[in-house]
Amino acid sequence: MPVFGRPVPIKAASVMSALTLAFIGDAVETLFIRTDVALNTDFKTGELHKRTSKTVNAGAQSELSELILPLLNDDELWIYKRARNGKSKNSAKNAGASEYKKATALEAVIGFLYITGQNDRLRELLSHRLPPR
Repeated sequence: MPVFGRPVPIKAASVMSALTLAFIGDAVETLFIRTDVALNTDFKTGELHKRTSKTVNAGAQSELSELILPLLNDDELWIYKRARNGKSKNSAKNAGASEYKKATALEAVIGFLYITGQNDRLRELLSHRLPPR
């Protein structure tokens, strides 16, 4: 469940802007990875940030999206495709347009799962690749 309130109904979340879902998903994924790295290593904060950045970037997110794409259910796939095919004025610094679209799609699915309170499913999908330790 989202930290600041009750879950958004799936139907309502399904019609939210894909970029809004991606905005939320980016923060959720970053927190997930940072927490994992911080709790499972004894690195100083600079190294923690470096290791997190290796995973939370468009290239790594694009790879993860390809890995989990076959695992997505109908609702998740709908969100993924809508976000991937949507128009965005932004682009990644170190990734091509295709990678950026897949990364945005992954973030949208993460945001969707988070706001709808599907935390077990969120952990399941994000656990397919954790950062290097």
